[in-house]
Amino acid sequence: MTIMDQIDRRILNALQSDGRMTNQDLSEQVGLSPSPCLRRLRALESDGVIFRYVALVDPISVGLPVTAFIRVRLDRQDDRHLAQFEAAVASFPEVMECYLMSGDCDYQLRALFDSLGAFEDFLRQKLTRIEGVSQVTTSFALRPVVYNTALPI
Repeated sequence: MTIMDQIDRRILNALQSDGRMTNQDLSEQVGLSPSPCLRRLRALESDGVIFRYVALVDPISVGLPVTAFIRVRLDRQDDRHLAQFEAAVASFPEVMECYLMSGDCDYQLRALFDSLGAFEDFLRQKLTRIEGVSQVTTSFALRPVVYNTALPI
């Protein structure tokens, strides 16, 4: 585990709000000169604290207005069935997130679709065809209320 100080945390907070800022801008924002700032940034990257950079895209703007939260129960929770399910859902481009859960379901997925018909196709042609899936329950998001990507560091 990487030991971080306040400067590392300021670097992370700054990059979470603008991942494209230059090292010069970053160094000014966190109160370091550019060389030590870049060294710290590279250390955070090499330690895996920062594991990738992305552009956040508005799903509605690209034709994916339907957000489904899908809870899945498997008939068996042995290693083979868990691994088989995880490999299958990892290959589905519709699935944005998948979590192994405690409680009344085994997995929770967040998936995006262009229509309810596309969701139905996904459900019938992909998800329920995975060996061991015994129950699927879905809720649809009406609108986002809070959507944060920055961790509270």
